[in-house]
Amino acid sequence: MMRRLTVLAVLVGAVASLFAAAATTARTAPRSSKGVTLRLVAYSTPKPVMAVLIKAFQKTAAGQGVSFTQSYGSSGSQARALAAGQPADIAFLSTGLDIDTVAAAGLISKDWAAAPYNGIAADSQVVFVVRKGNPKNIQTWADLVKPGVQVVTPDPFTSGSAKWNILAAYGAQRKAGKTDKQAVAYVQKLFKNVVEQDSSGANALTTFLSGKGDVLLTYESEAIAARLAGDPVQFVVPNPTMLIQLPMVPLLASQNLGTAQAFIKWIHTTQAQEILARGGYQPVEKKALAKYHWKFLPKGRALFSISDKLFGGWLKANKTWFDLSTGRMVAIEKAVGGPTT
Repeated sequence: MMRRLTVLAVLVGAVASLFAAAATTARTAPRSSKGVTLRLVAYSTPKPVMAVLIKAFQKTAAGQGVSFTQSYGSSGSQARALAAGQPADIAFLSTGLDIDTVAAAGLISKDWAAAPYNGIAADSQVVFVVRKGNPKNIQTWADLVKPGVQVVTPDPFTSGSAKWNILAAYGAQRKAGKTDKQAVAYVQKLFKNVVEQDSSGANALTTFLSGKGDVLLTYESEAIAARLAGDPVQFVVPNPTMLIQLPMVPLLASQNLGTAQAFIKWIHTTQAQEILARGGYQPVEKKALAKYHWKFLPKGRALFSISDKLFGGWLKANKTWFDLSTGRMVAIEKAVGGPTT
C-alpha cells in the first residue's frame, strides 16, 4: 500500500511539474508579432522617413503583422509627456538629455547608452537652410550676426533642435579660438537676429517656408527632407559644425518589448540605414556609412560632439545652458525679449 502511494505521489508530482513547465514556457516564450501594435513617440522631424522605414519593416519576417501608432512633437515636450505616463513602446528623441528625462522616471533603462551603437539610430549635423539662390550669401557663422540677417530657430526650452543649434553656435566660436566669454557673447548677438522661436524644429521649418527669416538653423536631415519635398530652399553646412546624435530606445514597461527591440535592431541593419541615408540622415552602421560617407562627411569638414570637453556631455551642457534658473539661455532670452520657460 505504501509503495502504491509512493508511486502515485511520484506520478502526481511529475504531472504537476509538466504543467508548471508548460506554464513557465507560456510566460517566457516570445510572443508572436502578428497583431502587435507598436506605439512610437518621436521628435518632430523624422515623420517622413519613419513612414518609409515602417513600410519596409512590415515586409520583413519580424515585422509581418506589426502595426504602428505614431506621435510627433518637440523632443522636450515628448520626453516630459513620456515621463508623465504617455503610453509608448519606443522613444525616438532628438537628444540623449531627453532620453535621460524618461529614464529618470524609471521608464527606460538608465544605461540605455550601453546598447549597440550607444542607443543611437542615426546622426545628423547643424546646418543653415537658406532661400533658393542664397540671396544674402550666408556661408559662415559670422554671417548670422550681420545687421539685417533674420534668423529662425526653435525655442530651446521645448526643442532639442534648438539646443543643438545653440551649442553648435557656441562650439564653432570656441573652435575658432574665441574665449568662453566671447563665444557666449556671440550667441547673444545671434539671438538678437532671431525673429521667431517655434516650439519644434518642424514648426520652425514651416515658419521659414511661410516666408519669415533669411536663414533657418536646423538638422541637415530636415533640410534634405525639405528639398526632397520640393520646397524652394537650399542649405549650407558651416565649417565647423556640430554632430547630432539621435537616440531610439524601447520603454521597459512595453507589453510588446520583444517586438520593439526587434524593430530597433532592424533599424540598425544596412537596409534600414540606407533608407535613413536616402532620407537625409547620416548612418551609424558601417556598411551604409561607407556607401554614403561622401554625402555627409566630405573631406575637410570639421565636426564636434556633445562629448567634447567644451560641453562635458548633456547633463553638464544642460545645466550650463538651459537650466531654467541659472542657465545662460535664460539670461540671453531675457536680454533679447525671447522665451524663458
